[in-house]
Amino acid sequence: MKSDNETVLGVLRDEEPKIIESWLAEVPSNDPGLKRAMHVEATEIIRRLRDALQAGGDASRFASGPDWSALRDMLAALSSSRAAQGESAGNTSVFVLALKKPLFSLLQQRLGNDPASLASALWNLTTLVDQLAQHTASTFQLAREDIIRRQQDELLELSTPVVKLWEGVLAVPMIGVLDSSRTQMVMEALLQKIVETGSELAIIDITGVPTVDTLVAQHLLKTVTAIRLMGADCIISGIRPQIAQTIVHLGIDLQGISTKASLADALSLALAKTGWRVTRADK
Repeated sequence: MKSDNETVLGVLRDEEPKIIESWLAEVPSNDPGLKRAMHVEATEIIRRLRDALQAGGDASRFASGPDWSALRDMLAALSSSRAAQGESAGNTSVFVLALKKPLFSLLQQRLGNDPASLASALWNLTTLVDQLAQHTASTFQLAREDIIRRQQDELLELSTPVVKLWEGVLAVPMIGVLDSSRTQMVMEALLQKIVETGSELAIIDITGVPTVDTLVAQHLLKTVTAIRLMGADCIISGIRPQIAQTIVHLGIDLQGISTKASLADALSLALAKTGWRVTRADK
């Protein structure tokens, strides 16, 4: 193994420009900016691979060996960067795997007269580069999942805004499916806004909620309970005829909770409850 590493290390030291040129030729691109970025990435991978082999890094311990930590970190950063740019995990892995061909060719030139040593060196190199590509794919997937989670959280925040309708009156227009995580986000945002504004009343508008079942009703009741514990009151608006029938058929008890068919009706009730009277100016 040590001899195999020394052979690969010698190739990396002596042939770096040729390796990078041949490597990038395997993953052609018409984008000048991408070409420059790949050249920087390739150079950095070669440098860190060389440093790891110089430190005695064993290919079989790539996933956890301390000698490989710098290269693992670099590949993770590469994966995160490409995930953020919308690249696919496949393209990123192909880029790393393309390192095999130039290294295979150079090893064959050096060890062509020693088939046993050549076979051992090629197997060692194959194992190592495959692990590099696998690590890249794994970290790419994690980075992509993290991006998706952040985007989902941002969409949830955008889809559940807390709006100040009037002095002392807040509203949360709900759009889409109401699940546990979204309910929790609505509660946190709404309760925080009640504290910040000192509002006495909150309107939860479910006009944009497609269906109301037992689970959705439980989420609404939890939100109403949390609002009341903060010393405020709550009105649920957007109770369409179909939703009203569903609530009755499911036997859901909304007793004690003010409900209205539209947001306008809910605002009118909220103003009355908070002591406001709106009159039309004479023409």
